[in-house]
Amino acid sequence: MSEYKNIKISDYSYKLPEERIAKYPLAERDSSNLLFWKNGLIKKDEFRNITDYLPEDSLLVFNNTRVIHARLFFRKETGAKIEIFCLEPVHPNDHQLAFQQSEIVVWKCMVGNSKKWKNDALSRKIEINGKTTELRAKKTAQENNSFLIEFSWSNGFTFAEIIEKSGILPIPPYLNRESEPADEVTYQTVYAKTDGSVAAPTAGLHFTENVLDQLSKKNIDLREITLHVGAGTFQPVKSETINGHNMHQEKVIISKKFIEELLVNTKKIIAVGTTSVRSLESLYWLGIKLGKAINVSQNLEIEQWEPYENIQQLTIQQSLENILAYLEKTNQSTIQFSTQIIIVPGYRFKLINGMITNFHQPQSTLLLLIGAFLGKDWKKVYDFALNNNFRFLSYGDSNLYLK
Repeated sequence: MSEYKNIKISDYSYKLPEERIAKYPLAERDSSNLLFWKNGLIKKDEFRNITDYLPEDSLLVFNNTRVIHARLFFRKETGAKIEIFCLEPVHPNDHQLAFQQSEIVVWKCMVGNSKKWKNDALSRKIEINGKTTELRAKKTAQENNSFLIEFSWSNGFTFAEIIEKSGILPIPPYLNRESEPADEVTYQTVYAKTDGSVAAPTAGLHFTENVLDQLSKKNIDLREITLHVGAGTFQPVKSETINGHNMHQEKVIISKKFIEELLVNTKKIIAVGTTSVRSLESLYWLGIKLGKAINVSQNLEIEQWEPYENIQQLTIQQSLENILAYLEKTNQSTIQFSTQIIIVPGYRFKLINGMITNFHQPQSTLLLLIGAFLGKDWKKVYDFALNNNFRFLSYGDSNLYLK
């Protein structure tokens, strides 16, 4: 266990020049560069040709989350500007239910310029389809660096309508610019459908309808799951060793039907994005947890170091059967759980055989995940990309890693 926790984050760093960070996407999503790695072999191509590199017995798993207009701005009577960044719903604590509310919700939020906002309520007028309502925001509690904010309004609008109309789409902080109208399209995947993320699952940004059609023609199976990406995905590792880093928690939603398919799956599972990797790998550890005595009413969650502390090992089939038994017992058609899993070098992958991903920031937990899959080759891959004019981070180029 200690060998995992004592990994030095400085060993997973590289020099990323500012000019290599893609501030804007390419005009055509699938014209991005593709770096292909397989067992040490590295090749450069275009993403639109990715089908040529995927085995016919592949099963691609996409994260269908959609980025919400999470940034809300209010102005006090004094003129002070307050930003409320919605992170996740608290009452109700389900994204779908929260977006359906028509009068009041409570969200966990970050607040910009919070020192200028005492205990008074903030308000602003919003017009939707010719009708006007007043959106009010009130602090109800503080949790470390975040706040619980109660939002209330009238006229029967859903919170989904409120936030879509009045909020601003968040884009990554390292782009060093404000979001623009074009980001409304380019910072969503073409298959985004389930509201809840505050950051895009960026590996999916390269896919177009044409690429998806090519995959289908090759009889490559496509499936969807949901992980709502949190702001913690951009949280830097500030500790010398990874043991000192508190991994962020994210909500995962996977259908019973998909788990049943996994139970008899004979195909190579390729995760589209690190969010899909985390979801699928967490699913295995959830199955182990559900095989033990557990109160069915308790919140399901995978903690940060749980995979490394768990000495019980089950086959993938046994783990998935435990989840299906739980869903039968609770009469649910989807499994919903939270994951805080951190995947670091030395981790043994359970469900995935490959991944599609972007290039990640130096000294980040996502780069550790890449190091876990590629081993020492992660450095060779990133050196190749830097020497061959690849574009980096969210709007940058893509990678396909296969074993």
